[in-house]
Amino acid sequence: MKNFSLGKAFVPVAATITLIYLLLPIANVIMFSFNQKRGRNNISWNGFTLNNWLNPCGAPDVCTAFSNSLVVGAVATVVATVLGTLIAIALVRYKFRFRSTTSLLLFTPMATPEVVLGAGLAYQFLTMGVQKGLGTIMLAHIMFCISYVVVAVKARVASLNPAIEEAGRDLYASPLQVFFRITLPMLMPGIIGAALLSFALSFDDFIITNFNSGPVNTFPKFVYVSAAKGVPAQANVLASIVFIGALLLVIIVQMVNLNRQKKLARA
Repeated sequence: MKNFSLGKAFVPVAATITLIYLLLPIANVIMFSFNQKRGRNNISWNGFTLNNWLNPCGAPDVCTAFSNSLVVGAVATVVATVLGTLIAIALVRYKFRFRSTTSLLLFTPMATPEVVLGAGLAYQFLTMGVQKGLGTIMLAHIMFCISYVVVAVKARVASLNPAIEEAGRDLYASPLQVFFRITLPMLMPGIIGAALLSFALSFDDFIITNFNSGPVNTFPKFVYVSAAKGVPAQANVLASIVFIGALLLVIIVQMVNLNRQKKLARA
């Protein structure tokens, strides 16, 4: 008891409580993915079964909504990552008129409430006579994902040492060779992180999507509509797969980085 310190015990106890609080909803989703189906209700526990995992598309429209979210997330991520990376490089490395204004405007989608952003985009599509659907969802997601990519990649570009690129030019490398062989590999950790963030934001978005999706259903919309009667177990299965996949990806990246650090330490 003499060695007991309230200050030292507070941090691990608070961290454990916070971790449990964050993981409880995820544990609930995984648990109810094994729930037996009785009618259309998935709120109460009815018994353990593997049927939901063997047939994840058993609930009507769940796989259609899930595939729509994957397609939108993939397209928004690729386009936003390419455009955001180029914009970030331009903002850091080049001087041009209205550079400060451009940088400020890129933060606008991040600072604007999603309700306002979604309603504004919906009104814009309406006045232009654009039919809402998968295309309008992609445009909306690309718009707000670009901001996050620019912020993430811009920080990475600012941390690069220009002398390394100058050394490549001194060795008679062309501008394209310098970019693809020196600049891009050094930016890749930031680009990958920005791409993963973009996909997560796009896949998870509900408010902006709800304003601009029209008749097209996405996974967050499907879950929201189904929540009143309990999200179908098949939706919990797909959500669990996404979580497990993301967890495995993080573990793999950490293992790769650890092995790289060990190799550098030995060298």
